[in-house]
Amino acid sequence: MRAGEIAAAVRAHEVTAVDAVAGALERIGRIDRTLCAFAEVWEEDALRRAGEVDARVAGGEALPLAGVPIAVKGRHGMHGARTLVAAGAVPVGATAVPGGGTAWQTWELGRYGRTVNPWRADRTPGGSSAGSAAAVAAGLVPLATGSDGAGSVRIPAAWCGVIGLKVTNASQTGLAAPGVLVRCAADAEAYWRVVSGEGAAGAPREGLTAVWSPGLGFADVDPGPLALAHAAALRLVDADVARLLPSSLRLDDPAPAWLALRSPGATADDRAAAQRLRRALSRRLDGVFRRADLLLTPARPNPPHGHDGPGERYSTALTWAFNLSGHPALSLPAGFGPDGCPVGLQVVARHGEEALLLTVARAFEALG
Repeated sequence: MRAGEIAAAVRAHEVTAVDAVAGALERIGRIDRTLCAFAEVWEEDALRRAGEVDARVAGGEALPLAGVPIAVKGRHGMHGARTLVAAGAVPVGATAVPGGGTAWQTWELGRYGRTVNPWRADRTPGGSSAGSAAAVAAGLVPLATGSDGAGSVRIPAAWCGVIGLKVTNASQTGLAAPGVLVRCAADAEAYWRVVSGEGAAGAPREGLTAVWSPGLGFADVDPGPLALAHAAALRLVDADVARLLPSSLRLDDPAPAWLALRSPGATADDRAAAQRLRRALSRRLDGVFRRADLLLTPARPNPPHGHDGPGERYSTALTWAFNLSGHPALSLPAGFGPDGCPVGLQVVARHGEEALLLTVARAFEALG
């Protein structure tokens, strides 16, 4: 069941939160030995919390996420899930994330081994919110938290065939932002309403405009993911969700700036140059969003690779610019490549326009 369906059923006393959480724990017990999406599973705590949710519902609280079993990113992910828990969600475990001392491209380790892609076990689910994406894609939970410092929500979302939302960066100096992974747009909206306090999103406003960019002017994108993402973008255009504007967008490659800002060995000159590039990137994107409401790109330049790694290629090529600029962005499932693995369409909007992204996601989902 979707998160919204579970919460509605619990509020209507058609099912208990304890039953909903017990069902998730049973699925995890059956499937996670192969998937390895979870680093820890909190059976006793989850069932206790679910009982507390049932008591709150019986007491008349209309909890928006009543009894929804969720996964949280990493062993320290509960801090970022507090608002969801207050809304009635029940964390059932911590998902797999890269281990200490490993490169940022590493493959996550769950309780039973490396986390695998639910579509092909010989392929990585992406990172670093891989455990969250795999758990949602495999139906273990309907919603999982993530964090996104270079594409860490959008990348595994694309490779696992789910929706991944990175919200607007709260700080103009930081690179990471929270996010969520879900299987449907309605659940992403439910998440956003809880964490933002905003009301329900409506239909996309009329007259939306979009710019399509195959590689942001610098990235080398494989033909397969490019063709699928472009076809998905054209479905939005053909359905009159947005009108496509001509564009020859060329951004500077954000890799030097991102790496300098994250490297403990970067010099003061390196960091100053990175901030200059960051400001130039933001100015260029501000210009894009003065004439268009949306920017559409492939979510990844390449299909999922094996567990031996991507080699020298940066799979973050199309995502980390928006960590530098702070724009909200999401990945939508755009179809399957010849390898049987999913591909994503990235949709980017102006700062603070998460609700617009989610209405576009709902409209895209309705196209089938």
